[in-house]
Amino acid sequence: MSAPVYLGIIGVGGVGTAFLQQLARLPNAPKLVLLARSNQTLLSPTPSYSPAIPAAEWKTAVEAPSLTKSGALTHDEIAGYLASAPGRSILVDNTSDPALASSYPIFLRRGVSVVTPNKKGFSSDLALWKEIFSAANEGNALVYHESTVGAGLPVISTLKDLTATGDEVTRIEGVFSGTLSFLFNTFAPASGSSSAKWSDVVSQAKELGYTEPDPRDDLNGMDVARKLTILARIAGLEVQSPDSFPIESLIPSELASLPSSAEGIKEFMTRLPEFDGQLAAIKEGAEKAGKVVRYVGSIDVGKKEVRVGLQQFDKDSAIAGLKGSDNIISFYTRRYGSNPLIVQGAGAGGDVTAMGVTADLIKVIQRL
Repeated sequence: MSAPVYLGIIGVGGVGTAFLQQLARLPNAPKLVLLARSNQTLLSPTPSYSPAIPAAEWKTAVEAPSLTKSGALTHDEIAGYLASAPGRSILVDNTSDPALASSYPIFLRRGVSVVTPNKKGFSSDLALWKEIFSAANEGNALVYHESTVGAGLPVISTLKDLTATGDEVTRIEGVFSGTLSFLFNTFAPASGSSSAKWSDVVSQAKELGYTEPDPRDDLNGMDVARKLTILARIAGLEVQSPDSFPIESLIPSELASLPSSAEGIKEFMTRLPEFDGQLAAIKEGAEKAGKVVRYVGSIDVGKKEVRVGLQQFDKDSAIAGLKGSDNIISFYTRRYGSNPLIVQGAGAGGDVTAMGVTADLIKVIQRL
């Protein structure tokens, strides 16, 4: 009989809640012994690490007298708790916390594997990227982060399979943001023309919940840049950070310095119509050339070039034909020649992101 696997989860927001729902339906699920959110931590008591926290009833489990309740624990304390369990342990980080991401080496060196959709640890300073994987080797632990790019789409695993089997990846190109995909598919559809104003489309996306609370967090291109940084590193490029290559921001310079407060966001949305002409001119220029404009990320592996920004595409291209908020990532390789390997589908949303996390968890359990 295989040794039990112990699980600690940090973060129960949209993705975290969906993940817990999926975890509750897993056959032979690992033993959930730690659940941390904001300033509260729920633990299975030591030294038995029993009973487990019920994933399906985690909201009411906090009242169970058999479980230990605590305030916020330090990352080192959480790592120590999981490392001391009588079996292999896994940390699932469902946050976007950069401080937690920078602490992954603490967990990994102590033999605690990490599964996460948190991009910060893999797209920040190159030194942290290297430390994460060297720590995993030292601790004989595993790191899986499929959902850091494309939510539940098999983007990272596809790239790793290509490189591991000896294929030569020459270029990666695609639409990596569900938000920006929706914006441009609505603003400049490939089928016919649209009279929609840019500011109206941004407002619509915000109302539908496609954008971050502050739409500038989508429009500045940094989310796409982080995803490109991760893929470029897997492809073998030593990208120092996501701001070490060109990123075209869609925020008017006059509005970029507005505060990120509720008042600042309101002022940004109020003033955005003043700059509709800028995007309209770009769209019209593309239309005159028989093309459409899209916000894409591209990696030229041979030239070691990474860029994020607006590009024009033929109306019959796969990128131009995207619908809704879908992502599309094209891998150009020696084996696939002029016809790239394409991964396409929903690249955002709590359920699909959590699916990517759950699938990674299953892979780690199988390998431990």
